[in-house]
Amino acid sequence: MKKEIHPDYKECSVSCACGNAFVTRSTVETMRIDICNACHPFFTGEHKIVDAAGRVEKFKARYAAK
Repeated sequence: MKKEIHPDYKECSVSCACGNAFVTRSTVETMRIDICNACHPFFTGEHKIVDAAGRVEKFKARYAAK
């Protein structure tokens, strides 16, 4: 590997709009994000599939376990 071409990684404190905070490593020291794994609907189980014209049911029927 070439020397002195890689960025300087340091500890980064990340804070979400929902109040969740955690520490990771990045090239910046602080980050403010709008959505994280604690408040994202997919990870919280509140994920809803928006079905237009029965497409989800048609897909499930076509590829149902045989």
